[in-house]
Amino acid sequence: MAKNQSRTPGRDVRGGKGRGQRPAAGRPSRQPAGRGARGEKGRGTAARTGTPRRDARDRSDLIEGRRAVEEALSCGMPLRSALVQERSGERDQALERIAAQLEDAGVPVERVPRARLDALSSHGAHQGVVVRTRPFEYAALADVIAAAGDGDALVVVLDHVTDQGNFGAIVRTAEVVGAAGVVVAKARAASVGVGAYKTSAGAVMHLPIAQVSNLARAIEELQAAGFWACAATEHAEQDVWHAPLAGRLALVMGSEGEGISRLVSERCDFACRLPQRGRVESLNVAQATTVLCYEWMRRTVSETGPDA
Repeated sequence: MAKNQSRTPGRDVRGGKGRGQRPAAGRPSRQPAGRGARGEKGRGTAARTGTPRRDARDRSDLIEGRRAVEEALSCGMPLRSALVQERSGERDQALERIAAQLEDAGVPVERVPRARLDALSSHGAHQGVVVRTRPFEYAALADVIAAAGDGDALVVVLDHVTDQGNFGAIVRTAEVVGAAGVVVAKARAASVGVGAYKTSAGAVMHLPIAQVSNLARAIEELQAAGFWACAATEHAEQDVWHAPLAGRLALVMGSEGEGISRLVSERCDFACRLPQRGRVESLNVAQATTVLCYEWMRRTVSETGPDA
């Protein structure tokens, strides 16, 4: 990877309401990147009437869906047990293959009715298999910074994104574009559970995810490590096409309903938005993150070359 270039001294790249502070003296050079778009309100999963549901806190050790289970097996994730839908009249060869893989890996497999899997599923898309694993082990912020190395890098910071589907989709995008990690809040935010495993297609197992108690302080630590912090907000003056978007970037995305909080926004160096021509208010947070991550990747690749 090419070394990160310094920003022109005194140049103001901030836009809109995502106001930040100029780099303090002695801070490692950081190259800005930016974009903007606030996520629209994500829809939660409604409980099915008449079907008892486990509390969400009790489902954080479950993985559902065939692809996510296969990912868990392929990466050697320790699995405690598995529930597989009992055989019906027609044999589901793909499901039976997964059941055989689980048994070969030494995972106890129990055949259960579909209704039991429905009761455990976060969104009814278990595809006939649910496995129980150990609770997810979060990384430390220092681990994410270490994974970023010294060159161009992307870290996605989520300011209280609450929907597990959005969270999982964001982690999937971050992993695909080669981000160093994702940073989330410990409280009032989606955590790695069955929904995130499913929508991330197993990406949560391949990317450091750090839980922090103070997002503003985490941003300051990323800045001290050479990152420019960009607040993605529809209120920014500059759009993604005109933002200085490459290098070491901490991309801050807001919650589905409230966007980025004032305190977190004030810690960012600049803000950016996604342009739009249509009438819908904005993309949701997962869609917006995908656009912004790929723009960072495009700019970074164009500056360093595809083999960097």
